[in-house]
Amino acid sequence: MGKKSRVKTQKSGSGAMAVVSPKEMMNLIAELLQKCSSAAASAGKEWEEYIQIRGLVERIRKKQKGMSIVFEGSREDHFPELMSWAKENGASCECFTVANFGKEGYGLRATRDIKAEELFLWIPRKMLMTVESAQNSILGPLYSQDRILQAMGNVTLALHLLCERANPASFWLPYIRSLPQEYDIPLYYQQEDVQLLLGTQAVQDVLSQYKNTARQYAYFYKLVQTHPTASKLPLKDCFTFDDYRWAVSSVMTRQNQIPTEDGSRVTLALIPLWDMCNHTNGLITTGYNLEDDRCECVALQDYKENEQIYIFYGTRSNAEFVIHNGFFFQDDAHDRVKIKLGVSKSERLYAMKAEVLARAGIPASYVFALHCNEPPISAQLLAFLRVFCMTEDELKYYLLGDRAINKIFTLGNSEFPVSWENEIKLWTFLETRAALLLKTYKTTSEEDRSMLEKPDLSLHSRMAIQLRLAEKQILEKALACGRAKRLYFQKKLEEGASLPCYEESDIALLENTEADAKLPVILRKVEEGQEIQVDEDSPLLNGMKVVYGTNAEANGERDQDNNVSTDVNSALASMELWLLLVLDC
Repeated sequence: MGKKSRVKTQKSGSGAMAVVSPKEMMNLIAELLQKCSSAAASAGKEWEEYIQIRGLVERIRKKQKGMSIVFEGSREDHFPELMSWAKENGASCECFTVANFGKEGYGLRATRDIKAEELFLWIPRKMLMTVESAQNSILGPLYSQDRILQAMGNVTLALHLLCERANPASFWLPYIRSLPQEYDIPLYYQQEDVQLLLGTQAVQDVLSQYKNTARQYAYFYKLVQTHPTASKLPLKDCFTFDDYRWAVSSVMTRQNQIPTEDGSRVTLALIPLWDMCNHTNGLITTGYNLEDDRCECVALQDYKENEQIYIFYGTRSNAEFVIHNGFFFQDDAHDRVKIKLGVSKSERLYAMKAEVLARAGIPASYVFALHCNEPPISAQLLAFLRVFCMTEDELKYYLLGDRAINKIFTLGNSEFPVSWENEIKLWTFLETRAALLLKTYKTTSEEDRSMLEKPDLSLHSRMAIQLRLAEKQILEKALACGRAKRLYFQKKLEEGASLPCYEESDIALLENTEADAKLPVILRKVEEGQEIQVDEDSPLLNGMKVVYGTNAEANGERDQDNNVSTDVNSALASMELWLLLVLDC
């Protein structure tokens, strides 16, 4: 099985053969790089910018048509070679095979009964494609001189993959041939599919992903054509946007973190065969055995012969699954919607609120999350909203006195309200915010459900609508919860009920309870902020499956814009107007 020959010419509209002009291509690349490197589009102009960038990319793709490397035969034709290669190089292949599972695509099927927690799969380091193997390859000299490659391991892996794909003698060719030729992440969506996401909380990430990928491609195309060290790379004669999109997508949907050989740090890797496993709810069952220097996976549950073997990718939202993995997971127990909140620096009580939040380990401006389950807000978000809605006297209570630091422990605990008035304010805020976010969608939940019933709906359109509907359902639950809580605490206030008493001894209760809503905020890991720090240009790292005990999902980013209402006491009276002003910030 070989590669189809590459061609550097294509037919024009008249049917004549037209040679692609290097100068014309470089001019287009320069225009694309400039467009993608300009200042971020102003609020409301992101879609217009996306259309312009996509237009340039399509012009480039049209001129490059027919120039990409492709393999003969179907993907399935290469699986036997993959299995043989894996076995020859020390991987375990005895209890499973690669099979087609219909809508779920290809996955691993058990060839015998497998017990829960049984070690059924291991892959030695020499089979992995890593940043280190890229440094030791033909890409090494360029890597040593380019700061972008050194800073962005994911991009290094993408170019490593392309260089090895073009090498007929590559050690990894059996693995590379088994990869999909196309993916279902938004980089492959038609424009009308992306348009279905307008108004969603996920659309900004989708548009950024496309812009980042286009910018990276333009940068490396120019580098490959002009840098002396790149003259020996197989990419110099043929490096199309479709090639780079494929490589980026392969890495995005498959990359993982593993330890380096000495265990001193982590690096990025592609793990052949293991990356065929599909996702289900559960726990992380994959790790890295440094002693045997191999990636190992134990069974998530009991599997009977011929059943599909699943792994758990991590606590990701459906937005992350769609954007970085290319599928919508209907039963996602960890689905959530981003919600940007912050205390305005112009607010009179800003310093006091920021100090209380700092003592609790919470930023004054942040991207939190509303969750699909109950309660819809985490202990961290509950603590933030309580501080956000505090009066000056309430803030002093948490700042002053010998026991002030201990009082911070109660902020994320639902059993210890600041005051009935404070609870009413925060749940009113949540109810109002959820209602206004729902108004930003162009369709209703009922309309989305009707659209999903259409049999001729494309896969990408279906995923976009499913994601849009899932966001609405989370917001609807948050709205209902906010309303119910508001009414509950209004009743408590009207009844003159006493607030639960906080005692020093309660700290032990807070530290040992299992309920998230009772955890002391300063002792918890930041839930919405557990993300790997990456270069802002990278659209890739958010797509990791989790390996080596690493939480690789990106649940939110700190927000540096403090465009939030002033004094809470006056803000509640005009909450709707304020929220409309900051929704797009």
